[in-house]
Amino acid sequence: MNNKIRNEEMNHLFDAILLLQNEDECNDFFMDLCTVNELQAMAQRFEVARMLKQKKTYQEIAKETGASTATISRVNRSLIYGNDGYELVMSREKKNESD
Repeated sequence: MNNKIRNEEMNHLFDAILLLQNEDECNDFFMDLCTVNELQAMAQRFEVARMLKQKKTYQEIAKETGASTATISRVNRSLIYGNDGYELVMSREKKNESD
């Protein structure tokens, strides 16, 4: 993570997220924490990342998700130049599916 925005408050948030034990707890916490639009935007970006990993085109992704090409491009930059957070989660999802 960019060290310019990492601070004690951010660490408290991440520590709180790590305490969640299941999907229902995540739903409750994030519904309290975020607006519906914020949650939808995060879900959309994650779906865009998954589709980019599947080698879908920007046009296909935009049509399926409603994401703008700017959002798709931003997610693509994160996949290429980011901190590998998407990669980490998606690799763990694959591992869980094969178990």
